[in-house]
Amino acid sequence: MVYSLPPGYRLTTLQEDYDLYKYGRVLWRGFNHELKGEGPFNFTGEKERALAAEMIRPNVDLGLKIAVVSPEGYFVSYCGMWYDPEAGFAVVEPVATDPDYRGRGLGKAVVLEGIRRVAGLGAKRVFVGSSQQFYYNIGFYPFSTATRWRMARGTAE
Repeated sequence: MVYSLPPGYRLTTLQEDYDLYKYGRVLWRGFNHELKGEGPFNFTGEKERALAAEMIRPNVDLGLKIAVVSPEGYFVSYCGMWYDPEAGFAVVEPVATDPDYRGRGLGKAVVLEGIRRVAGLGAKRVFVGSSQQFYYNIGFYPFSTATRWRMARGTAE
C-alpha cells in the first residue's frame, strides 16, 4: 500500500488533532454541499454538539479517524475507519476530499493509511459500502452484493 503526499501536506488523526471545526468543514465541502448551493460550512454550537456526538459511539477510535492537513492548516481529506476486533474486519466510512484539493492522491492516502492502521490492529478484511470508481482506482473490488427486499403493502397478513 503505497501513497505519497504533496510537499507541505501531512497526515493527522482526530486523536492527535481533535478539531471539530476542521472535521465538519472537510465533510461539508467533501460531500459537495457548497457546490450544491447549500452555502459555506456554518459552525454553530448545535453543529459542534452534533459532531462531538459522532465521536462518542461504540467502536470509535480517534486514532482511526485520519485526515490530511493542507499547508494552510485545514483538513482537506478525511477517512473514518471502523474496526471490530471480534469480527476481525474494518469498514471505511466516510471518505471525503475538499473539491479544491481533489486529484492529488489525498483520498487514496487517508484510505490506505487507515487500512495500514487497522491491519496493524488485526483486521483481516476491509469493506467499503460504495461502488464509486474511486475505490476501484485504489484497489478495492466487489466482494459480494446484496439485494434488499421488502413486502409490498397489503400482500402479507
